[in-house]
Formats: sequence, C-alpha cells, structure tokens
Amino acid sequence: MSELDDEPGESSSKDSALDLSPPADDARAHPKSGEALMDAESDAETGNVGEFHPWDPHRAAKNVEIGDFYFKQKNYIGAESRYREALYYKNNDAIATFRLAECLEKMDRPDEAILEYESYLKILPYGPEAPAAKKAIERLKNPPTTSKPGK
Repeated sequence: MSELDDEPGESSSKDSALDLSPPADDARAHPKSGEALMDAESDAETGNVGEFHPWDPHRAAKNVEIGDFYFKQKNYIGAESRYREALYYKNNDAIATFRLAECLEKMDRPDEAILEYESYLKILPYGPEAPAAKKAIERLKNPPTTSKPGK
C-alpha cells in the first residue's frame, strides 16, 4: 500500500512545535507594546471598542440621488432618511450634509437644520453652497417677527 492511501492518518505537523515566544530584542524594539496590549485587553473586557462604519462613497452618492428625488416630491421624511444614510456610508459628505440641512429646514426643525448648515461650513467653508448656508443660518437664528398691522 502506498503512503497516500484513503485512510485518515496522523498529521506530520504534530511533532513540530511552534515557538510563540517574542524575539530576544522585542522589549527594546517595542518598549510600550505591553501597555498597548493591556489597554486593548481592558477595552475588550469593558466593551469599549470603537465602532467602525463602512466606507462606500458610491452607495452614499446613490443615497443622495434618491434623497434628491424624494425632496423634489416633497417627501421630506424619505429624503432625510436617505441623506442620513449617505452620511453613514460617507461621513462629512458636504452635499449630503447641506441637503439634509435644507430638508430639516423644510420640516420646520430649525435647530437641527442650523447644526447641519454649520457642519457643511466646517467641511467646505468656501464651498459652492457656503453663501446659502450662511444666509440660512442667519434666517433661522433670527426668524422674522409676524406682527399684525395696527398694533
């Protein structure tokens, strides 16, 4: 019978042991690695692990496009959802941020709209929508008073 038969056999790697000890100069080459390892273990035990979001600019752009469609149809709730989803896939997206601000303004949520307009200005202080964002912030912070004539 040959060595390669159909019967299960013993693994040849069982006899060879792996050396998992750090290199001799590891403490000198990486002096703070022990602290980093302890910090990582501590964070894992407490559940203090940072959350990562997927980066997908194409998906974000598609969500902005669909949000624009909803916005034109005056479906502001649907538009808001799509702009927020775009920001999930591409945080700090200037277009999605500005359009979300416009949407929130249309939905009569001025405080949230101001925050989004300000976020846009942080991303693109001299961007194409910066003058409109500044005007909108001014308009929302100082709404016109509606007084009746004769009073």
